Amino acid sequence: MVDLSAIAKWPDVPACYGWLSLDRRGDWRLQGERVTHRGLIEFINRQYGCDETGRWFLQNGPQRVFVSLAYTPWVFHREGDAFVSHTGQPAGAVLAAFLDADGNILLKTELGIGLLDDRELAGFLAECCEAEGGPAGEEAFLALMSGRPASIRWRELSLQGIAAVDLAKRYKFVAQPAAANPENR
Repeated sequence: MVDLSAIAKWPDVPACYGWLSLDRRGDWRLQGERVTHRGLIEFINRQYGCDETGRWFLQNGPQRVFVSLAYTPWVFHREGDAFVSHTGQPAGAVLAAFLDADGNILLKTELGIGLLDDRELAGFLAECCEAEGGPAGEEAFLALMSGRPASIRWRELSLQGIAAVDLAKRYKFVAQPAAANPENR
């Protein structure tokens, strides 16, 4: 739960844009440099939240530091049979699974939409099967990636094609938040 108590004391602290980003593997980056300090990562993970317009942020005392997303607000890793977000939160049940034109797997979970870390991709794809029950072949994946129908299942879910350009609107998030007033950085 994001702590918003400092806003009441200092309501006019300007928001910060362009400093913090989340990469495709779930690593935080400050001005492009990967954050490696465990304490800072844990702080960011605890204070990571979303406003009513779909902009993701770090609440740093009275200041909101908006996060530029490399793809989605969540990046998922596997822990056994379950998925966990880059912040350590359980993803919950997987409600839908998607494959985009670049071969990325996206999972709609109880937590939200997220990108599967590419290091988990081979294992996930190996679990996919075609309608006949055999392993899903390259032809089927390529068909789905190019927008053609293909019958691929992952567990009990049909793997669906999705266009990357549709993700933010469909799942109501802002990948690159910007200040309304450019002086407000």
